[in-house]
Amino acid sequence: MKKRGFLQVSFAWLFAIIVGAFILFLTVFIASKFIKTQQTEISAKGAKEIGILTNPLETGFETAKSTYFVMPVESRIYNGCESYGVFGKQIIKLSQKNFDKWSDTEIDVSFQNKYIFSDKYVFGKKFYLFSKPFEFPFKVADLIYLTSSDKKYCFLDAPEEIEDEISSINQENIRYENCTETDIKVCFSLTSAARCDIEVNYNAKYVKKRGKTVYFEGDSLMYAAIFSDNDVYECQLKRLMKRVAELSVIYADKADFISGKGCHSALKDELLSLREMALNLDSSGNLASLRNIADEIKSKNDVASCKLW
Repeated sequence: MKKRGFLQVSFAWLFAIIVGAFILFLTVFIASKFIKTQQTEISAKGAKEIGILTNPLETGFETAKSTYFVMPVESRIYNGCESYGVFGKQIIKLSQKNFDKWSDTEIDVSFQNKYIFSDKYVFGKKFYLFSKPFEFPFKVADLIYLTSSDKKYCFLDAPEEIEDEISSINQENIRYENCTETDIKVCFSLTSAARCDIEVNYNAKYVKKRGKTVYFEGDSLMYAAIFSDNDVYECQLKRLMKRVAELSVIYADKADFISGKGCHSALKDELLSLREMALNLDSSGNLASLRNIADEIKSKNDVASCKLW
């Protein structure tokens, strides 16, 4: 009888332990799911706010502008780009560090009218946004360059106009003199290229980094090539060319309209040619041929009695 009572007590305790462990597991599981949901919502909201922060930089002015923002915790900002569709997509995804772990979210925030150039992801707490308008030959968009304060860039032997621009934006992680050993060195001269991380040939219009070469036309695309991952650069360039194509059609229609009002414009055919070439651009290596027709259109529009833009 005593042994039977002992067994009854043992089974009662065992049952209580099992039930208690299950309740504890269920509580932890629900709490972790709730925290993950909260982190996902915070990450999605943060990614959207980053996109909103770029709005003041899209001012339409001809000069470059710079600003910064600070995240409350260590963050990774993922820069995604999709080139299919009418304008393609700018995709931003945010991951933040909590309890020594990076949050993992599958929620992407996308924009059709933004063009952010950066590495595939940048990390830190303080981030800089530097923007510059891109014209080809008309104003196409404001390009935005995203960098972390943890990465400092030093330009060596840059043309005077580039040094003046860097000085004017006064961004703390970009300078053109007094380089340190930890700076990412951007070289504009072949004599200093051996000790540099990024090589810029300003005359041949290409940027070489990480063993790959991309091509640019104009300073706005030059900065884009310097600060961004090569794949991001090529994808965003295709998106920009899609926008060039759509704007070319709008200006071609405008040329028809003003011609009907007695102010003749001879740019319609050239604008439609630019559209076709822009849509067929497959890489930055073919950008120079588009630049030629864009420059020709700009020259004719500048001297026209009835300007299209």
